[in-house]
Amino acid sequence: MVKKNACVFISGTGNNLKYLIKSSRSYTFPINIKLIISNKNNAIGLKFAKKFTIPFKLIKTEDKFSETKILNELIKKKITLICLAGYMKILSKNFIKKYKGKIINIHPSLLPKFKGTNTFKRILENNEKITGCTVHYVNEKLDSGRIILKKKFNITGKENEATIKKKTQQLEYKAFSEAVNKLYLMN
Repeated sequence: MVKKNACVFISGTGNNLKYLIKSSRSYTFPINIKLIISNKNNAIGLKFAKKFTIPFKLIKTEDKFSETKILNELIKKKITLICLAGYMKILSKNFIKKYKGKIINIHPSLLPKFKGTNTFKRILENNEKITGCTVHYVNEKLDSGRIILKKKFNITGKENEATIKKKTQQLEYKAFSEAVNKLYLMN
């Protein structure tokens, strides 16, 4: 199997990154993670880049040339898939256009419900009975790209934001790798 070169964008703990890296170590997984990009120098997830000796770049998004720098790094590494794993920055329309159909994101709700942030709070306020996570393509509209995969669970009456977040994250760790596999089975 010829693996595709992937890049993972992070801003925080990197837990989804960790599970993608573990999956990528399998011979049958369709991607190799060749680069990790973070817009936060204190992103805890960068420890996984160091632990697994994956090149990483810290590119602050306040820099007006940040997307140009990112694009240059992606070209150097021949990246064909970008995984947004807790990357808390909206990409420009121009950037998305350059990588159209090659950027995927994981979101902590069953899209199209609860796009954006403060997801768990809004799920509880809306008295949802089921929630989960969604892996989707990134397009110009926030959390609106074509859905690749959803995972869900039932909400009990005893849930709070912390318990919903924990259950959602447990699903995310499996969903992202499953979605990547699905992408390459479809092509």
